[in-house]
Amino acid sequence: MTFDLVLKGGHVIDPAQGIDRITDVAFEGGKVAAIGDGLDGRDVRHVDGLIVTPGLIDLHTHVYWGGTSLGVDAEDFCRRSGVTTAVDTGSAGPGNFPGFRKHVIEPSQTRILAYLHISFAGIYAFSNTVMVGESEEMRMMAPAEAAAVADANRDVIVGIKVRVGRHASGTSGVAPLDMALQVADAVGMPLMAHIDHPPPTYEEVIERLRPGDVLTHAFRPFPNSPVDGKGQVKDLVWRAREKGVIFDIGHGKGSFAYKTARAMLEGGFRPDVISSDVHTLCIDGPAYDQVTTMSKFLCLGMPLGEVIAASTVNAAKALQRPELGSLAPGSVGDATLLELKDGSFRYEDVTGEIMTGDRRILARGAVVGGRVFHPAEPDAFRASASHSSTRAAE
Repeated sequence: MTFDLVLKGGHVIDPAQGIDRITDVAFEGGKVAAIGDGLDGRDVRHVDGLIVTPGLIDLHTHVYWGGTSLGVDAEDFCRRSGVTTAVDTGSAGPGNFPGFRKHVIEPSQTRILAYLHISFAGIYAFSNTVMVGESEEMRMMAPAEAAAVADANRDVIVGIKVRVGRHASGTSGVAPLDMALQVADAVGMPLMAHIDHPPPTYEEVIERLRPGDVLTHAFRPFPNSPVDGKGQVKDLVWRAREKGVIFDIGHGKGSFAYKTARAMLEGGFRPDVISSDVHTLCIDGPAYDQVTTMSKFLCLGMPLGEVIAASTVNAAKALQRPELGSLAPGSVGDATLLELKDGSFRYEDVTGEIMTGDRRILARGAVVGGRVFHPAEPDAFRASASHSSTRAAE
């Protein structure tokens, strides 16, 4: 059989299926069609020396470009970082979600899903000069409106978002979280909770979360760190995992520290999901993008397969979207092309600590919906000479 597109000769790593070998991946009709040797296609791309994974999912981004001050351009970000599904986490609330959907989500060539903020206007004052915690203003909390908008947009809204902490909710404490949990329960969706400095405490937040809810910024620095003063993983963190709470990195500008990460990994607690929390204040550092965040965990000692799982199948499970995060035949036709380079690389965390790592993951291209989504470097993977007219026509 001749398929629409074949990625030939790449090192396929698909943790969802336990695949880790050199082989071909074929796409037909916008979906994954087959994995195997000797596959042929109308468009054949030779990806020798590259790693082929399911399309990367960045579970924590801010991509309401032009609609909120923290939004970055989704397509530019995805093109440079190999992300095929960007999940916006609360940039928009019920008052401005229609604009986000019409002007950003629907025109995008890459997939954008969203957690809807319980704040009516989402995250509306976030910059280097203006910083107002939206959850501090309880008059902006809009549970009825959020439930209605989430219910009406279930194709793209995957859950409810709330931000709590001294910077995000000020003196409101856990009240916005409790309100958001009511909305999530009413619409039958998971919740993603942001946490920053106390109040409230890490304990107060995590004890309220339900199975399937996501705690983002899970490896944040002191205060509100998941490790105690002796560097041990807190007991309630283990209990929350046993209950089914999902731990997401959400690197961002202020939410990921090597000291915390080392203690968590040495204690046997690995993140469920690795995400960048990319926005205007961290896209030029310290987070940069999804593959840089993945590279940090690789250099901290997580096996490559687990790093990829935390950015594919695990994220898909958190989204409750089983059609994503896998190259199983019939899955959405997304794939990411990665290069693993050896050398000496400088990585920074949010506290200013610099780690020198010996490996770096680079994005070299992607397939979205069964079609090549051209990378920033267009010659990163090449078409067969016999199929050059197909490539030229794209």
